[in-house]
Amino acid sequence: MQNSFIASSPYDPVGWHGTTILCVRRGPCVAMAGDGQVTLGSTVIKGNARKVRRIGPSGSILAGFAGATADAFTLLERLEAKLERYPNQLERACVELAKDWRTDRYLRRLEAMMAVADAEHSYTLTGNGDVLEPEDGVIAIGSGGNYALSAARALLGVEGMGAEEIVRRSMKIAGDICVYTNHAVRVETLETRTTTGDA
Repeated sequence: MQNSFIASSPYDPVGWHGTTILCVRRGPCVAMAGDGQVTLGSTVIKGNARKVRRIGPSGSILAGFAGATADAFTLLERLEAKLERYPNQLERACVELAKDWRTDRYLRRLEAMMAVADAEHSYTLTGNGDVLEPEDGVIAIGSGGNYALSAARALLGVEGMGAEEIVRRSMKIAGDICVYTNHAVRVETLETRTTTGDA
């Protein structure tokens, strides 16, 4: 398994532009950030979209999505339903969603990806049926994901820098470079039970 995971569509249709999601797990914290920009072609139609949110019991799971907005919300609702069926089992819920996503004719047409994290694990979910957990605790998806991932991996080498500071700085860098990423960043954090990704 590769050390960190980044994914984006090899062919970027209109619906894929306008998202950068970054998740970093370090020390006692996991932080997930998403920018607020939504674009339609070359036009910015919204600058403060909420792409990262808390789901599950007591908001104990962080979820971020990239891709077509309606498709992403459909997947988010499906994941919440799986979590109700498998409470406190994020991995099981993600695997069951990935199975449906790969085999259901309707879900297969959805153009979106998700990054999810709880106190112990972080996963990327794709329409290919993948449920991937990074070894270094860093996940990046969306248009500016390459830039955010590169910055986060570099900042992991800085002693004393926590997960939240890393995602904020990395998203700032991504927003400076990627035209489909802005600086209206929303960050959510959780306390962790493991130290995956600690430098």
